[in-house]
Amino acid sequence: MEYANQLMEYAPAQTAEQVADEVARLKKVADAKYNNAEVYKFCYSSIDLTTLSCNDSVESVTAFARKAVEFYGKYPHIPNVASICVYPSFVETVGVAVDGSPMRITSVSGGFPSSQTFLEVKMLETAMAVENGADEVDIVLNVGKMLQGSYDEAANEVEVLRGETSEVVLKVILETGALKTPELIRKASLLSMFAGADFIKTSTGKIDVAATPEAAVVMCRAIKDYYDKTGRKVGFKAAGGVRTAEDAALYYTIVREILGEEWITTDLFRIGASSAANNILSAIEGETVKYY
Repeated sequence: MEYANQLMEYAPAQTAEQVADEVARLKKVADAKYNNAEVYKFCYSSIDLTTLSCNDSVESVTAFARKAVEFYGKYPHIPNVASICVYPSFVETVGVAVDGSPMRITSVSGGFPSSQTFLEVKMLETAMAVENGADEVDIVLNVGKMLQGSYDEAANEVEVLRGETSEVVLKVILETGALKTPELIRKASLLSMFAGADFIKTSTGKIDVAATPEAAVVMCRAIKDYYDKTGRKVGFKAAGGVRTAEDAALYYTIVREILGEEWITTDLFRIGASSAANNILSAIEGETVKYY
């Protein structure tokens, strides 16, 4: 399908200077209104608790998942994380460990983290992740195609993988640190939404520049414009480099102030994190917590 032509229906991105000014304003809003325990609790509940390491094994992933499930009983006053995020080969492992709990399972897929493999391989990997029990799938937009201006090809890959995930949540990772400019991040956001993304996500966490407030502002502006034109709500996920409760609260602020309170639900807001979980728990409890 031709998607690039649809970009002409949308205004250009803000300039880098305009984005920087908006981030500075929103940081002040976060400090004044949203750095508090209730916001931290919501941010904790929005986490896709992630282990994506070359050291992952059936044993380590099982222990990780069971720890997440035990949280329900140990911290009943704090809503648990939204999902556990793993490589596709561990989806079934997590499924066994969380069986009987409400925990959701997220799988990265589609040649994560580079997206540099055959489309047929991406399709098979994604279909197998779903077949093995993934409730949500995170794929990576083909950054190389975006950088060379092959927008239809990049979006059509998303459309094909959407076809393998018709019954689950599809998050498309833009790898904004590689796209760099507000204009290219905006185009990637819109193209992903045109092609059927349920969420757009900042980063894989596997390159030097991961999530930034600047990228989040551009993405949320694109989500708002897309919603205003189509009426379809698309979620936002910050991932990579979200380490502190204050980091999480800033992304919460960006989403709430740009998109509105309707987006303050785990159906539309997520944080991809590992180390941040303990730090957010510590901020909620008012003491150092090393649960994970």
